[in-house]
Amino acid sequence: MSGKLSGKVALVTGASSGIGEATALALAAEGASVVLVARRANRLENLLQRILEKGGAAITIVTDVTDELQTQNMLHQAQAKWGHVDILVNNAGVMQLGLIDGANTTEWRSMIDVNFLGLTYATHAALPIMKAQGGGHIVNISSTAGLEANVITAVYSATKFAVGAFTEVLRKENHSHKIRVTLIEPGAVATELGAQVTDPNAKAWAEEWMKSKTPLASEDIAAAIIYAVTQPPHVNVNEIVVRPIDQQ
Repeated sequence: MSGKLSGKVALVTGASSGIGEATALALAAEGASVVLVARRANRLENLLQRILEKGGAAITIVTDVTDELQTQNMLHQAQAKWGHVDILVNNAGVMQLGLIDGANTTEWRSMIDVNFLGLTYATHAALPIMKAQGGGHIVNISSTAGLEANVITAVYSATKFAVGAFTEVLRKENHSHKIRVTLIEPGAVATELGAQVTDPNAKAWAEEWMKSKTPLASEDIAAAIIYAVTQPPHVNVNEIVVRPIDQQ
């Protein structure tokens, strides 16, 4: 399949649904060979078949990004398959909302492990590969919750603020190696994230908040990612914030 990314290899974590799924399809449509990564093997297999049926190239690697060894192996498998990894989209994420007092701290650890540590593990494993091949592009998915913290978003926002800080240092440390770095901060997007919320009061609030606006589609965020990764080599799009028009 020809396109702006022909000859490129792109790895997408959290590819089994939502933004990750839409991004994988968009990358494949632009000619990239796509490494589909998530924990749900059946969802990955379905996505793989959709890409192959359209003439694209892809493989699946079932991975829990919170396991550092699995995440290292994921990058090594991708490199072994196609010889290089040009784009890494760190998209895997979970969202739990609720007040700090009385919170289930297991959910806090899950968000820190997936949203932040999983992203850092994948980045850490990708950097030596990208440096050795003379460049690459790392795209980290954050949230507008990483720009403004509100009641019931304490730890979720904390993980996204951490992603923002990590991404800025990543850019500063690696620009001389021709590694581009982009932070994507979506506002309200219609994905499965809200369904993960277990606190009934927080869930009801989140549902009402989403109903008060027309949320973005996952494809809207995928389009922003495609924009960033298809710029000329000397252009580094550092940060993109994408909100629905009716989100304050």
